[in-house]
Amino acid sequence: MTRLALSLALLPCLALADGYGSARVTEVTSIYDGDTFRANIADWPPIVGERIKVRINGIDSPELRARCDNEKRQARAAKQWLVAKLRSADVIELRHMERGKYFRIVADVYADGESVGQEMIEQGLAVRYDGGTKHNPWCE
Repeated sequence: MTRLALSLALLPCLALADGYGSARVTEVTSIYDGDTFRANIADWPPIVGERIKVRINGIDSPELRARCDNEKRQARAAKQWLVAKLRSADVIELRHMERGKYFRIVADVYADGESVGQEMIEQGLAVRYDGGTKHNPWCE
């Protein structure tokens, strides 16, 4: 019942964001790992726009709770990079938004006009991910 109520509350709010198109982040409230953070979204009601979980579309970063030490080290580096990137950005945009698993937003994330996901791939901090089977190069 709570999920249904939140889903119904979210629909009009997403319409405010150009029909699932894009939205502007007013504040990054926390960063979980290299591909997931929480943010406040401009012009969205607090029930759905405050501390909403966002996953960066198209990438997979190493997991902090990994099975091997190398992945744990890489996960810390990816998180630190993302913290620095998002905290230093003047403008953070969520583009091509979709609703993903766990009631989170999956979006292309741009910091000052640059694709965060693409930069992470180029830096070796993430791999491409299309939502299918994950490929984990960090423990091979």
